[in-house]
Amino acid sequence: MMTKIYRGALLLIVFSMAACSSRPPLNMDDYEEPVFSAKTVLPDDYKERRAANVYDPWMGMNKRIYNFNYQFDRYIFLPTVRGYQAVTPDFAEAGVSNFFDNLKDVTTFFNSVLQFSPKKSAQSLGRVAVNSTIGLLGLIDVATYFGIDRPQEDFGQTLGRWGVGNGPYLVLPLLGPSNLRDGVGLIPDYFVNSYVQEKMVVDVMGVDDDYLLAFSILDAVQTRSRVSFRYYETGSAFEYDTVRWLYTTKRDLDIGK
Repeated sequence: MMTKIYRGALLLIVFSMAACSSRPPLNMDDYEEPVFSAKTVLPDDYKERRAANVYDPWMGMNKRIYNFNYQFDRYIFLPTVRGYQAVTPDFAEAGVSNFFDNLKDVTTFFNSVLQFSPKKSAQSLGRVAVNSTIGLLGLIDVATYFGIDRPQEDFGQTLGRWGVGNGPYLVLPLLGPSNLRDGVGLIPDYFVNSYVQEKMVVDVMGVDDDYLLAFSILDAVQTRSRVSFRYYETGSAFEYDTVRWLYTTKRDLDIGK
C-alpha cells in the first residue's frame, strides 16, 4: 500500500513537470542599480577581492555555458518549478525540502569528519539522528526546533580546508558557477548523496529503485524553487562578472568559517 502511495505521488510530480507558464517581457528600465556595496554584506575583516582578479582563463567557454544555462533555466527549469509549486501545497513543499536536507546532512557529516571538525560532525550527526526518527525520515525538521544548528559542508570546502586553491573559475552546465576545485569536489559528494538516497528511498521507504531518478529530479526542482536568482534580471550589464565575483567571495567565506 505504501509503495503505491509513493508511486502515485511521484507520478503526480512527474506529470506536473509538463506544466509551464510565461512571464511578461522584462523592461530593463524598471530596474535600479543596488544601493548597497560589498562592504555592507561582508565581514569587517574580509579582504575584498576585485571582480577582475578572479582567475578565469576559460571565459569564452564559461560565457557560452552561462548562456546555455539561462536558456535551460528559462524554458525548462523554471516552468517545471512553477508547475511543481502550483500542484504542491506549501506544507508538502516544506516536507520535501526537509527530506532532502536531511540526506544532505549526511554529506555534511562526512565532510565535517574529513575536516576534523568535531562540532560540525556532532551537529550534522545529531540532526540526522533526530530528523530521521522523530522527524519521520526527515519530513519534519525537528532538529532545528531543538536548536541544533545546520552546518553545510561539501567536499569542495573540505579540499579548501586542506589547502587546495580555487583553480580556474568554471561555469558548469545546469549547475552554474563553480571552480575547478569545487567541480572536482562534486564527485565524492554525488556518490555519498546517491548512496544515502538509495538506502533511504529503497531500503527504508521500500520504493522501487526505478524511481530513484524521479527522486533526483524532485531534489533538483525543489532546490531550484528555493533560489531566487534569475538570469539576466539583475539590471546590470556586468552580470557574468558580478556572479563570478559573488560566487568566489562566498566560497572563500565558506571555507574560512
